[in-house]
Amino acid sequence: MKKDNQKQTNKPSPVEGSLEVLQAENERLRMENAFLKKLNALVQKKEALQRKTKRK
Repeated sequence: MKKDNQKQTNKPSPVEGSLEVLQAENERLRMENAFLKKLNALVQKKEALQRKTKRK
């Protein structure tokens, strides 16, 4: 009978400062996402206003 050889995966230890870098990038992406949502809402509102004025 063969034994299952379980390989132990050696997880690389986190590089010092990498957590801070990832947190900063995450925060930047959150701000970018919020900006793009607001920009999209503004564009939608502008387009709706243009459609409304064209009908008259």
